[in-house]
Amino acid sequence: MTQRVYMYSLYERIWHWLQAAIILSLFVTGLEVHAPDLFRLTGFEAAVGIHRILGFVLIAHAFLGLFYHLTTGKISEYFSASPDAVTLAIQQIAFYTRGIFRGDPHPFEKRLGQKLNPLQKITYVMILNVLLPVQIATGLLMWGTQQWPDTVGRLGGLAVLGAVHTTGSWLFAAFIIMHIYLTTTGHTPLANIRAMITGWEDLPTAGANTARARASDRVKGGGTHG
Repeated sequence: MTQRVYMYSLYERIWHWLQAAIILSLFVTGLEVHAPDLFRLTGFEAAVGIHRILGFVLIAHAFLGLFYHLTTGKISEYFSASPDAVTLAIQQIAFYTRGIFRGDPHPFEKRLGQKLNPLQKITYVMILNVLLPVQIATGLLMWGTQQWPDTVGRLGGLAVLGAVHTTGSWLFAAFIIMHIYLTTTGHTPLANIRAMITGWEDLPTAGANTARARASDRVKGGGTHG
């Protein structure tokens, strides 16, 4: 049994798709800046300018997102109150790598106010609190090399900053690929994407996953025992 729930507000959907467009555009222009002989779409000079502007747009977008999540209290959705967060995240990995192919029930019951499973929470906290700030900091330092030459020099110069920034870009690319794949693991391949477009999502009724898990255990155990 499922119930239709309005999971994502209009702001959340616009924020999500705009962020995706910004990050993908940064990656594409970054490829041209990094290897203009291999990737040529706008020309090196234009790619540098676009990449720089998009970088500042991303910073503004990140602060708007932080403001929204703080003022609405939705930031709590990114943090786990469970002391077994790591164990639950490992269970989630086991589901994605093995259980989902055996038809096992999802170990996490998604509901309004609890949209992220334990693995997603850990992943997003790392991305938003480590990877994104590193990308922003290294990008700003490379942009302001002439303004802050001593700071840039103490950090290893453009060679080090560029390497860190490029590594972060590839980590973002890997996350996006995994994110797109995992969106197809809903009850239909397009269910999660459709929810992020319309805001509405069909969720299992409370306890449905638990009931499925018990039924699955009985089947694997050879049936019920009296």
